[in-house]
Amino acid sequence: MAGEKTEKATPKKRRDERKEGHVFSSKDVIAVVSLLGVFYCLEALFPMIYKMLRTAMVRLIQGVAEMDELSLANLRSVGMMSVSTVAGAALPIGIIACTLAIVSTGVQTKFIFATKSVSFKLSNLNILKGIKNLFSTKNLVELLKAIIKVVILCAVLYQIIKGEIETVAQMMDISIQVSASYMLKETLNMVVRISMIFVVIAGFDYYYQRWSYEKQIRMTKQEVKEEYKETEGNPEIKGKIRNLQRTRARNRMMQAVPDADVIIRNPTHYAVALRYDIDNDNAPVLVAKGQDLLALRIIEIGEQNGVTVIENRPLARGIYASTPLDCEIPAEYYGVVAEILVQVFRMNNKKME
Repeated sequence: MAGEKTEKATPKKRRDERKEGHVFSSKDVIAVVSLLGVFYCLEALFPMIYKMLRTAMVRLIQGVAEMDELSLANLRSVGMMSVSTVAGAALPIGIIACTLAIVSTGVQTKFIFATKSVSFKLSNLNILKGIKNLFSTKNLVELLKAIIKVVILCAVLYQIIKGEIETVAQMMDISIQVSASYMLKETLNMVVRISMIFVVIAGFDYYYQRWSYEKQIRMTKQEVKEEYKETEGNPEIKGKIRNLQRTRARNRMMQAVPDADVIIRNPTHYAVALRYDIDNDNAPVLVAKGQDLLALRIIEIGEQNGVTVIENRPLARGIYASTPLDCEIPAEYYGVVAEILVQVFRMNNKKME
C-alpha cells in the first residue's frame, strides 16, 4: 500500500529523530549495570562503611549516656548526627549508582542531549491520548516483561533461600560480625546469580528496543521521495536546469564557430571546430564540437562565415572523443592538424590576394 512504512529510515531521518530526542535505549541494561556496579562497590567499600557506622554508633551511645535531660536541642543534635552518618555512608554508593546509570544510558544513546524531548507540550495533557498510550502495544510488552522478570526473580530467590535456610538458622549461635559477613557474602552471590540471568533478559530487551525503534522510524516511499526533493532538489527542476545549462553552453559554442580556423568533419556524424592563434595558443584549441544534427549545424554556421571545412573521418572522431571544449588537442594529433592548418592558411592567403 502507498501509505505503508516499508522503507528503512534515511540518514537525514535518523539525524532529525536524534535532534528531537527520539532514540532507543534498554532500561533493563541500565538496571543490570547499575545493580552489579553498586553491589560490587558496596563489597569494596563495606569495611570503610562499617567503620564509619561503628564509630558513629559509639559516639551516639556515649552522647546519649552523657545527656542530663531529653531536651529538644539534644534530640536535634542526635538527629543531625544520625543523618550525617547515614548520608556519609550512602553518598558514595549514590554517586556510583548515578554515574553508572548515566554512562550506561549515554553509551546506548551516544550521549545525546536534546532539549526538545523535555520541553512542555500541551498534547501531553490529553487524557484520552494518555489512556490510549496506557493500553498501547509498547506498554503491554513492558508489562509482560515485568511479569516475566518477577516470576524469574521469585523462582531464583526461592531456590537460593531453600538451600541456605538451614545455615541461616544455625547463625543464632555465631557472633554478629561473622554472621553479618556471611550474610553479605551470600547476598552478593545471590545478586550476581540473579544479575547473570537478568543480563540475558537485558540482551533480549536491547535488541527488542532496537528492532522496535527501527520499525517506528520507518518511512513510506512517498516520504523518501519528498525528503530527496528537499535535500537534493526536485528532479524535474534539476532536469530543466541542466537542459538550460546545456542550451546556453551550446549557444556559446556556436558563437565561437565563426572564429575557428578550420572545421573537420566525418562527414555528417561528427564535426570539430579548431582555432589556432600563433601569438596566444601553444597548440590548436577545440572551440566547438557536435554529433549528428549539432555537427551539421556547426558545418552550416562555419560555411556561412567562410570557415574552411575539411573531411577527415578518423581525425574528427578522435578529437571529438578525446578533447574537451576550449582545450588544446592531444599531442598525438599535432602533426596531422598542423598539415591541415598549413593548407588552410595557404588557401586563405590566396583568397586574400
